[in-house]
Amino acid sequence: MAVRTGIAIAAASLLFGVPAVFSHELPAAPDPAQTPASAQPAPDARILFQNVRIFDGVSAELSPASHVLVNGNLIEKVSRDALSAPGARVVDGGGRTLMPGLIDMHWHSMFVGVPLAVALTQDAAYLNIVAGVEARKALMRGFTTVRDLGGSAFSLKQAVDQGVIPGPRIYPSGAMISVTSGHGDFRSMADLPRTLGAPGSRHDVAGDSTIADSPDEVRLRTREQLMQGATQIKLTGGGGVSSPHSPLDVVTFTEAELKAAVDAATDWGTYVAVHAYTPTAIQRAVKAGVLSIEHGSLMDDDTAQAMAKAGVWLSTQPFPDELANAFPRGSDQWLKAQEVFAGTDRTYQLAIKHKLKTAFGTDILFSSRLAEQQGMILASLTRWYTPAQALIMATGTNAQLLKLSGKRNPYRGDLGVVREGALADLILVDGDPLQDIKLIGDPDRNFLVIMKDGVIYKDSVPAR
Repeated sequence: MAVRTGIAIAAASLLFGVPAVFSHELPAAPDPAQTPASAQPAPDARILFQNVRIFDGVSAELSPASHVLVNGNLIEKVSRDALSAPGARVVDGGGRTLMPGLIDMHWHSMFVGVPLAVALTQDAAYLNIVAGVEARKALMRGFTTVRDLGGSAFSLKQAVDQGVIPGPRIYPSGAMISVTSGHGDFRSMADLPRTLGAPGSRHDVAGDSTIADSPDEVRLRTREQLMQGATQIKLTGGGGVSSPHSPLDVVTFTEAELKAAVDAATDWGTYVAVHAYTPTAIQRAVKAGVLSIEHGSLMDDDTAQAMAKAGVWLSTQPFPDELANAFPRGSDQWLKAQEVFAGTDRTYQLAIKHKLKTAFGTDILFSSRLAEQQGMILASLTRWYTPAQALIMATGTNAQLLKLSGKRNPYRGDLGVVREGALADLILVDGDPLQDIKLIGDPDRNFLVIMKDGVIYKDSVPAR
């Protein structure tokens, strides 16, 4: 598997037409103890953004005209006074908006660009190549960080971090952990019965999903993901839309099984996120010590209260109607999608009512075309929030959830903000997204500069 994955990444670097700045020999696998995860092609020593208005990821207003100096991969200085930086590369902002890179808290790097049937049958080499293409596209949409919640994205992350291919920072979960017949169990009936201790299914081997049917198995699978570099752990606590075997109402893991994952993750200084729609599934996860509920689309008032009391995050998504139509009309998956999507409005209303810590993500699956709407999906949050609230959620707020990874956080430094000492992930927007958030939905036209880790990946500022 490792050989095939390495071939995939090497092929990807040729296939993408990666610019010369990325052209170098494929590096050997790094020693994690000696290689910084933020390694990238060497940026300009210093880059000075002049005459910009700053959306800092925290405040609901733009700053007056300001100047931002980037030194290496960090923001060194933010000032309303002119800055002197001899020898620095100068970007004339022309009064435009400088903001933090966007963060998608529910992403599936390995599955965003391929149909479900392909994801279930193709080998790792092909999936890694497609994932690399999609990683570059996500970065060029201004998403400089993603939290990957299911899929073997470890090699992709390594290639991005080493500068082999361009892409966002990746916080990987590794295989999503499910139970027999649960969301994430894509085996056929021909694969049954499962014998404990027998070799895993092809999905286990590929590292995209894995089955655990006891606290001991959950503990084992959790530790396997952490061994590979998981920054957090993902379990599926109830049925799912794309699941071939699990209705939405089922509750999968027992509280003891969930707690086994929580204990193992806590021992590694990180946390567990759980896919759950229903009140029963959510409340069981909260009782077990889970810190992030993914989706929550069918929650009720009591469940929202329980989450608020426990300080649990809600990582939910404003699913576009087009996503429901990705399934054949009238199919089980299509019917489940209608039920989930119908709950979206109430979920956001409950989150606002109970002041839940709420994160933004997209959970786009199996459609490269739909992934192009990543920014527009963010903009659709204005059904419930102001543009400023939506953009704060996708930057500074999301970054707070990322920090729950503790010492497993591979990117040491502040993300999602524009302030001195923060990591230099920045976007120069042609316009004011706090007034017109739809600017985010057309990055080709409106994002003039995209920087990640101090490296400029796009610069289309008009010459003066």
